[in-house]
Amino acid sequence: MDPMQDPDVLQRKLRRLDFLHRLGQSTRPLTDPTDLMATTARLLGEQLGATRCAYADVEADSDRFTIRADWSQPGVPTSAGEYRLALFGSRAVADLRQGRHLVVRDVQAELAEDDGAAMFRAIGIHAIICAGLVKDGRLVAMMAVHQGAPRDWTADDIALVEEVVDRCWAHIERVRAVALLEEQDRNKDVFLATLAHELRNPLAPMRYAAAMLALPDPAQHARAREVIGRQVGLMARLIDDLLDISRVNRGLIVLQRETVDLAVLLERAVEIARAGLEAAGHAFALRLPAGPAPVHGDPARIVQVVANLLNNAGKYTPDGGRVELAAWTEPGLALVEVADTGLGIAPADQERVFQMFAQLPHTAGRAKGGLGIGLALARHLVVLHGGTLTVASEGVGRGSRFRLALPLATGDAAAPVPGAAAPGADALQPPDAAGPGTRVLVVEDNEDSRATLAALLQALGHEVRAVPDGRSALALAPRYAPQLVLLDLGLPDIGGIAVAQQLRAGLMPASSRIVALSGWGTAADRARTRAAGFDDHLVKPVDLARLRQVVAASAGG
Repeated sequence: MDPMQDPDVLQRKLRRLDFLHRLGQSTRPLTDPTDLMATTARLLGEQLGATRCAYADVEADSDRFTIRADWSQPGVPTSAGEYRLALFGSRAVADLRQGRHLVVRDVQAELAEDDGAAMFRAIGIHAIICAGLVKDGRLVAMMAVHQGAPRDWTADDIALVEEVVDRCWAHIERVRAVALLEEQDRNKDVFLATLAHELRNPLAPMRYAAAMLALPDPAQHARAREVIGRQVGLMARLIDDLLDISRVNRGLIVLQRETVDLAVLLERAVEIARAGLEAAGHAFALRLPAGPAPVHGDPARIVQVVANLLNNAGKYTPDGGRVELAAWTEPGLALVEVADTGLGIAPADQERVFQMFAQLPHTAGRAKGGLGIGLALARHLVVLHGGTLTVASEGVGRGSRFRLALPLATGDAAAPVPGAAAPGADALQPPDAAGPGTRVLVVEDNEDSRATLAALLQALGHEVRAVPDGRSALALAPRYAPQLVLLDLGLPDIGGIAVAQQLRAGLMPASSRIVALSGWGTAADRARTRAAGFDDHLVKPVDLARLRQVVAASAGG
């Protein structure tokens, strides 16, 4: 008889199709992955008359797996938990990682005691079908049907489990993808609202400070200048954080590594954070390593990470608290810990704080600005250094401890990092030139930026002409013969790169320097202007110290 006409075969096919239809109807409306796993396990377990049925997600190492939800007969304990595949013996490892199903009809008869049998019996398994799902060469999921007694599994049983795990995984991936998109959409809205708020915050004091400058009181002028400088610095830091996250996500951050003693970097981070800690009245304790702790990394980035941790500790600790920075070494590692007596973090949220745009509800009132990207950025930077950044807290209201671990450098002894100039020190320095100074041509379409930059350069002792567009620059350059052209890239008539190329074609002295002015400052942006013939690249808002360096480099032109 043709097998296709065999009544038993047809009946089994109909039962299988009916089951798959019921499975689809039951799981289609589910949007929670755990509910989907539990429902699938229950229906499959009942269909096969099994003792227990479980779905497991497999980690990227193809060894660790998690059973988040299972179904079992009344009185049979759950198998939910985390396991290692290797604990179930060499046969399980070999079959599942190679895309073959693990089918054991009698654990006691087929497996050695020390090669899986003991582990299976420990969770009440005497027969099993475990269908593994391999995608792109990696084991990603498993569906297991457990029997509390030996069982002679049929080909139909095995085929059904195989089909169910494939359907379940595909459905779970769709559900997770939709949930991720919805979360990203919510995060985007929160982020945009927060960004607008945080960028507006510095604008209010800057507007008030500008009004103060119109008053005939020199003391008010000095205070207004301090306010403007401080708020511009805040805006620049927000923008720098955004750019850094974008660079990390695109793999564009390149560490400028050198070997340096960790203590030097910690002291520099304390300098950055000290004002905020003192303003909040926090007691601060610093304990540096007892001996040398050389690390091979990017000094600026390590300082950035530690300063971020100290600033966070200060922000999320009620005024008058305590913040501690301690560092020590262990074999092969330099360890840094920032501890506070602040708001603390619930256990469930301790990993979440490292997610992009994360803002915990109980900390919102203490955030004092920020976009929720500082810790995400810090962890990325630490990972780039081959280290780890973790947090521990006993719970809400019980403080936090952030621990940074970096590999100790090997080989050459650490070299000290030169000290940085104090913030705002440039503003106290005398003008750059006693005579006419450097001839500078400023090409900038924003009227306020053009006028204030020209006035600043004149106050520093330089001769300045300023024009609003590329055509004016090309017309003026042959007569003025500038030693330095500060050239905006986004001009309204001719692009800055085209203007630079025409200036280089003989419209000004060959020794003259052309420096880009741009709001774009990635490595790719700098490479583009360098390839176009620019001598340097200044990112807006321009740091005064960098501006003075650029002008000084052009003085001999």
